[in-house]
Order: sequence, then structure tokens, then C-alpha cells
Amino acid sequence: MNKYYKILIYTSNNCAFCNSAKELLINKKLKFKEINISQNNNLKEEMIKKTKGLMTVPQIFINSKHIGGFQELYKLEGSKKLYGIINK
Repeated sequence: MNKYYKILIYTSNNCAFCNSAKELLINKKLKFKEINISQNNNLKEEMIKKTKGLMTVPQIFINSKHIGGFQELYKLEGSKKLYGIINK
């Protein structure tokens, strides 16, 4: 596995899908940086800009590529494509 991969996940407080996404990454032993947007409008605006208007969390980026939310991450993992994206 590429040891230089970068996973960024935008989250908010009390978000079940955020928690599920983080749990999936932890179970796969993948490191990630979490940005909680709950109390910072600047971070929320940053996320909306990077996702071209999406306002739901989580929003996940792997190696600067927007993956989407938990459902998209779950589908990538289920189809065994998650490590392929990390290794790009």
C-alpha cells in the first residue's frame, strides 16, 4: 500500500454516517485527517467549495480526489476498489 496516501474527511458532531465512515477507515487501518465543521463556518464553506456545493457530511477525499460520503466509501470498500484508489 502507498504509505503516502492522504485521506481527508469532513464531519460534524452527532453524525452517524460520519462515525460509520471513520469506523470503516479505522477497521481498515487507514489513517485520516478529520475536519469537524460543526462550529466553524469557514471550514463548512471550504467543504462546500471543494465539493462543488454539497452540504452534507461526511465528505471524503482520498489523495485530493472527492470520493463522496459514507455510501460511496462503503461501496468502494465492498467492491474491493478502496485500496486501488489509495495506491494511485
